[in-house]
Amino acid sequence: MNRKLTLCLVVLSLLMLSLLTVSAQDEEFVFGVILVGPQSDRGWSQSHYEAGVYVEEKMPGARMLLFESLNEADAPETTLNDVVTEMVDSGAQVIFTTSASFEQDTDAAAAAFPDVKFVNITGSNALAEDAPTNVSNFNGLMEAPRMLAGCAAALTTETGQIGYLGALIDPETRRLAASSYLGARYCYENYRGMDPNELEFTVTWIGFWFNIPGVTLDPVEVANEFFDNGADVIISGIDTPEAIQVAGTRMAEGERVFAIPYGNINGCNIDDNTPPACLGAAYYNWGPAYLNTIQEIKDGTWEAEWEWLPPDWSDINSPDTSIIGFIRGEGLPEEVSADLDSFYQEMATYSTDAANEGSIFLWQGPINLQDGTELAPEGESVEVLDVWFLPQLLEGMTGASE
Repeated sequence: MNRKLTLCLVVLSLLMLSLLTVSAQDEEFVFGVILVGPQSDRGWSQSHYEAGVYVEEKMPGARMLLFESLNEADAPETTLNDVVTEMVDSGAQVIFTTSASFEQDTDAAAAAFPDVKFVNITGSNALAEDAPTNVSNFNGLMEAPRMLAGCAAALTTETGQIGYLGALIDPETRRLAASSYLGARYCYENYRGMDPNELEFTVTWIGFWFNIPGVTLDPVEVANEFFDNGADVIISGIDTPEAIQVAGTRMAEGERVFAIPYGNINGCNIDDNTPPACLGAAYYNWGPAYLNTIQEIKDGTWEAEWEWLPPDWSDINSPDTSIIGFIRGEGLPEEVSADLDSFYQEMATYSTDAANEGSIFLWQGPINLQDGTELAPEGESVEVLDVWFLPQLLEGMTGASE
């Protein structure tokens, strides 16, 4: 009887330990997400909102606190610290601030709440020596999908003119526009056999990530101007879908024009319709990075760091392993698709070769800034942080650098 009783007690103890472990795993974990735009913008902010939903679906007990449209137009009297304070009071253990424009305010909030973790996307707080130790950064190597966008545009254009619809001007937007240009130039020369110096690549900045009437340029007007002036493909660098809306409307009227939206996997879809004018969408899939961050915090292994995360080169559109992607649109010409496949394979082969560690595909010399200053001589790669903090557009691009 004693042996049986002992065995029962052991089994009961193991069962209770198992239940306690499951309970601990399922314990509520509150995290905050602060968006610069609306959660339904079909671009940047929507992708961050969807990342929070992804975490809630993948991690039992996870609960998102969301604040959308924190900007001077939509919430002029609300500060990031106001939102952070409310989220911390509601139990948030980590807060994702999803704009480089929140970078300085994130540092201030982190200093005020040292027991809370902060992740600023897409800033570089963690690179600064004086940054709070509870602030981290991650970003996806969106330069890769932007090169695919540039390549698709160059393979499709018949006029040799590509328009780039830019947001505000900063190092991030400059390097994304420049990456699109490098991809376009490379494919125009190597897959079409055309003179890359004859390819026109024009950048127009509207002044913010989305239209603010009376403050920014109207992206609809800018898109129409591109087409009116001879461009037949627009690559969008703003968070909202005006480029594909204008292209879809004009294609429906008989014009051969295309656009490539930015930010969200559903960027090609307008009012649940996909215009055949969409060549594809360069998008973010933040869910895996959010989930990994929260799991590290729960495990006690989180450290403040700056990460520039590449895609899953074996499957750039994997929803669970690649935080950036490029999804092809219905408007992508069939004859273009095979060349785009080849270009992607070139990119993946280069990027997974250990010999190329620390460099980015196509960011190799000779390459100059817009004013002619040498960025890298022939045979050398541009340093990664020189790409990250790109001070100007590149030589050959038309548009303002500041």
